[in-house]
Amino acid sequence: MDIPPDCNEPFKLSFFGLMVNATFCVGSILETLGICKQMTFVRNLISLLVLKKDPTLHIRDAQFGHVPVRIYEPKSSSSEKRRCVIFFHGGLCMFGTTKCYSYVCRTIARESESIVIDIEYRLAPAHPFPAQKIDCITVLEHIQKEAENYGVDPNRIILAGDSSGGTMAAAVCHILVAMKDVVKPRAQVLIYPLLQSLDFSLPSYQQNKSIPMLYRKRAVKLGVKYITEDTVDFDSIINGAHVPDELRVRYRKWISAHHIPDEFKVRGYVPLEPAPFSKKLYEVCKITFQADFSPLLVEDGIIRQVPETLLLTCEYDVLRDDGLLYKKRLEDNGVPVTWLHLKNGFHGIMFEGDKMPFSFKDAKPAWESIASFIKKF
Repeated sequence: MDIPPDCNEPFKLSFFGLMVNATFCVGSILETLGICKQMTFVRNLISLLVLKKDPTLHIRDAQFGHVPVRIYEPKSSSSEKRRCVIFFHGGLCMFGTTKCYSYVCRTIARESESIVIDIEYRLAPAHPFPAQKIDCITVLEHIQKEAENYGVDPNRIILAGDSSGGTMAAAVCHILVAMKDVVKPRAQVLIYPLLQSLDFSLPSYQQNKSIPMLYRKRAVKLGVKYITEDTVDFDSIINGAHVPDELRVRYRKWISAHHIPDEFKVRGYVPLEPAPFSKKLYEVCKITFQADFSPLLVEDGIIRQVPETLLLTCEYDVLRDDGLLYKKRLEDNGVPVTWLHLKNGFHGIMFEGDKMPFSFKDAKPAWESIASFIKKF
């Protein structure tokens, strides 16, 4: 585990990193012993979180079709229908829940004076992709039809998500802007999103491979567990053996270290030749080359229709360059982008900010900027 030299709270990050490592380690041991699955242990541990009340919000659970949701609504009166933020929480679609994202959603609802709906989508591996996407679209369709009953302005719906939730927010946004006879999202907010699975040797993946909370190998392992329970050679995937040459060539125009500004390579970057192609690994991973799984692979015709976007990246995050590449694609296609880059940030810095020792002071101004962005709409 490496701690960035300019981290403002190194001991807190170390403690947080050790806790996450211990959680996954114990879960792995329990799975090896046949006691329970690793993800089951992680979920059960998360379920022990004690929710903090917020006197300024009405918080309630509801059901949109077959999908449970948690709704956060400001208690203050409003002279008009409120904007609505549909939140897609992270957790690699395997262990994130509405409960553990309570702080995030309360912060957004309170600071932006918006209704926030957090989606309790089904989790893998019991419910593999695209179950999560289907659940999220179900919620969007429901709120657009029933907006009046929830005090929501259907023309002021914003999609937001962090990490793998940012993946879903972007993917669902791409789907909606291409559909006819639906109200388009007014904006999207993507917090250190995962956006591609072709190249795990981009500068940020090399520089930050051992920095908590998301190590490169852990990201790949969890990503593979999302799509299969088979035993897989993770190192070969990290080295690119899962990508056929024709796909690598086809998407080089969008996914390449050449598109990363030089200022983000100064901490170290070595261009690497990909490992020999493995048809077996390709068969395992080919679903990840779909645009609704890897939003960076969507065509320019869709990108041009994407609404105004706030994109948050962190310097010490393996996913930093996914965000930088998406930012470039949006800007190249004329989409307005508000970019927040946390120079001392790391993956997970925005999570659970009011629970000590998990609050990081660098996250507070970022939340203020996110709230200001949302309040524009």
